Amino acid sequence: MKKILVGVVLLVLGAVPAANAGDWTGNVNVLLGSKAMEEKDWEPLDEQAEFAIRVDFRKKEWPVNLAVDLVGSYAEDDGYYLFPGVGPAWANLELSTAEWNLGLRKIWENFPHVRPFLGGGLAIIRAKTEVSALGVSVDRDDTGVGYFLDGGVFWTLSEHFNLGVDLRYSWAEVSWDNWEGNAGGGHAGIMAGYHW
Repeated sequence: MKKILVGVVLLVLGAVPAANAGDWTGNVNVLLGSKAMEEKDWEPLDEQAEFAIRVDFRKKEWPVNLAVDLVGSYAEDDGYYLFPGVGPAWANLELSTAEWNLGLRKIWENFPHVRPFLGGGLAIIRAKTEVSALGVSVDRDDTGVGYFLDGGVFWTLSEHFNLGVDLRYSWAEVSWDNWEGNAGGGHAGIMAGYHW
C-alpha cells in the first residue's frame, strides 16, 4: 500500500510540471499528531502517536481538490497482564495502524493567506497487534474499508510554505479471533508543507 501511495505522489508531482504547471494548484504537507482510538476496543493502546503525509491537488478551475493521504500511528505498552489459563505475566503490547485515505478536499482561498478546509472520502485501514509474553509472540492483523472526514485550517506563508492544524475522524472495521473493532478514530495534529 505504501508503494502505491508513493507512486501516486511521484506521478502527481511529476505530472504537474509536465503539464502547464500554471493550471494546477495543490499542497504536500507532513503532519505530526495523535490518534485516539475507541478505549473499549484498544485499551491500553488507544492513545497513539501519529505521522501523516497529506497530498491534495486540482486544476485551478475545479471546485475541489483530489486528496491522497497516508496516515500511520503507533502505541506500545509494557506491564503485567492476566492471561486466561496462565495467570498474570509480564507482557509487551504493540499496536500500529496504517490508513490510506482517498477523497475530496474543499479548500477556501477567499483570504490572502488563511485557508480553511473540509474533506472526506474512502479510508482503507490496516491494524496490526503484537503481544509478547512468556517467550511467545502472537501477531494479529486485518484490513478494513470505511470512510474519513477531515477539517482544519492552514496558513500559506511566503507564497509556498504551509503551516496549519488538521482534525480528522476515520472509521473502518477490522476483526480477528471472533473480535471486531474500529481501526480508525479521532485524529489531531499540526502540519507543515509546500503549496504550489
